[in-house]
Amino acid sequence: MSETFQIGDPVKIYLDSKFGMNEGWYQGEIVRIDPYSGHRSFYWVKLDEDAQALLGIKQISVFNLKNIERLS
Repeated sequence: MSETFQIGDPVKIYLDSKFGMNEGWYQGEIVRIDPYSGHRSFYWVKLDEDAQALLGIKQISVFNLKNIERLS
C-alpha cells in the first residue's frame, strides 16, 4: 500500500544523479498535490531555506513515491 501525503506534511525528497553534485535528500513541505491519474499524483514540495540556497529553486514536483518520505 502506498503512503498518502497531505498538503502541509513535512517531507524529505531524494534528488538523483541527474542533479549532479546536488544528489541527495532535501527537506521541505508539501504545498500542492496535482492528480495525474486515479492512483498517482505530482507532489509539489516547497524546499526549506538551506535546500533553496543550495539548489537555487524554491519548489520542485515529485512524482515517484520512492523519492519522498514523511518526516516524523
